[in-house]
Amino acid sequence: MAAETEQQRSRREQLRCLFDDVAPLYDATRQGYPAEIADTVCANAGIGRGADVLEIGCGTGQLTRQLAGRAFHLTAIDIGAAMIEAARRNVADPMAVFQVCSFEDFADTEHFDLIVSATAFHWIDPGVGLAKAARLLRPGGWLALLTTEEQYPEPLRTRLRELWTRYNRRSVRSAGQPAWVTALQETALFGETVELTHTRALTLPVQTVLGVERTRATFLSYSEQDKAGFTADLTALLERSSRIDVVQETFLAMAPVTERARAPIPARPSR
Repeated sequence: MAAETEQQRSRREQLRCLFDDVAPLYDATRQGYPAEIADTVCANAGIGRGADVLEIGCGTGQLTRQLAGRAFHLTAIDIGAAMIEAARRNVADPMAVFQVCSFEDFADTEHFDLIVSATAFHWIDPGVGLAKAARLLRPGGWLALLTTEEQYPEPLRTRLRELWTRYNRRSVRSAGQPAWVTALQETALFGETVELTHTRALTLPVQTVLGVERTRATFLSYSEQDKAGFTADLTALLERSSRIDVVQETFLAMAPVTERARAPIPARPSR
């Protein structure tokens, strides 16, 4: 990925710390990931019982739930202490270990068969992300990156975008694939990408939709006045409905680490 400017770095580091303050709302309203996606990730990576898996940016466990219970040695990290606390409550797997830590600061003392990150890899320093993931993977290991977003029906979709544009003091992000997708496709650190888009229709209570929109980084960066105004306007926009039809679209891109000119990482000792 292209190098960040100091302004971009400062903005990214500021925004990625905001979610921890709304961990309960995030946990209650953010949707989990389809089991089919987790099955596809594990099948493509060729992993089974006893595999070492690292999840970056686990949040309150939206994807972790799907990785748990598969007899993996699962390590899940997040920079938010409240997020990790909620994830521990949500994931009852004695083989899962949770750690409050950024990926940049995560120790290089363990190595993994699979590294996965769901709607979180864009918060990692682009000068660190792919290179460190490659170092942490064993030969033959895979990196799997996911994003998810909600597609609302018209006219709600257009009206909601207009609402975001009205409150946003910065330019609205342009459409297109995330920067990490292009970086993963082009880097020599990883092989050919496997890509998949999964959609599922959901019907969500209005309060859930309000929570989803109010746990986005852009909203969390607003002033208290703008948060109150946005919430009031969004509530008015949704007030005629009790439930909202939503299409959850999840995108997966994953690739195997390439052979690198260094000594092989030894296999994990039995435990």
